[in-house]
Amino acid sequence: MKTETIKNNNTLNGFSHEDIGDEHLYTGLKTPMKADAFKWSDDEKKERIAILFEEIMDVIGLDLTDDSLKGTPNRVAKMYIDEIFSGLNPKNKPIIALFDNKYQYNQMLIEKNITLYSNCEHHFVPIIGKAHIAYISSGTVIGLSKLNRIVQYYAKRPQVQERLTNQIAEELKTILKTEDVAVIIDAKHLCVSSRGIKDDTSTTITTYYGGKFNTPNKIAELQNYLKN
Repeated sequence: MKTETIKNNNTLNGFSHEDIGDEHLYTGLKTPMKADAFKWSDDEKKERIAILFEEIMDVIGLDLTDDSLKGTPNRVAKMYIDEIFSGLNPKNKPIIALFDNKYQYNQMLIEKNITLYSNCEHHFVPIIGKAHIAYISSGTVIGLSKLNRIVQYYAKRPQVQERLTNQIAEELKTILKTEDVAVIIDAKHLCVSSRGIKDDTSTTITTYYGGKFNTPNKIAELQNYLKN
C-alpha cells in the first residue's frame, strides 16, 4: 500500500474515499467538530435525529407502523445524545478534584481493566475493550473513579483508538501537571469483527508512554503489572 500525506479534506493524495475504503485514517488529536456544533439544544438534536433515522429505516424497507419499530427513531436519538455520543458535549466533561499526596507515594499508580465502550467514527459500530492508566504523582493525586470517568468521557464519541489513547493521556497530563503518564488500550473493533474482513479474534493495542514511563525499564515494569 502506498503511504501518502493526509490532506485537510481527509483524503489521501490521489485517492478517493472509495479507494481508501476500510483503511484506517487518523487526522489529529482533536475530535473533528463543526464550529457551530452546539447551535441546537440537546432536545432539538434528538428531534432532528429521530426524523432522520426514521427516514433511514424507511429507506431500508422497515415497517415503521410495527409496534416493535415505531419507537426506535426516538430511542436511537436519545441514545446518541444522552449516552454513546455524550462525550462530544463539553458540558458533560467530568469535574475532577485533586488531593495532596499526603502519603508521599512516589511510585507508579495503576488503574487497570477500565471497561471501555466507544464507537468507530468510520462505520459507527462499537469499539469494546479495556483501558489501563498509570501515573506518578507530582504532588497531587486523583480519585480512582475519576480515572474511569475521564476514559468514558473521551470514549463516548465517534472515535479512532489512537486519538482516544492520546486524548486521555493529554487530559491526565493537564490535570495532574505531570508528563509521567501512561495509557494502554486493548480493544476489539466491530468494524473488523462483524463486517469487512470479519476477523473476530484480533484486537488492537495502542499505547502512550510519557515522561518517566518512556523508558524500557518502566515500560517493562508496567507491562509486568498488567499481566497479573
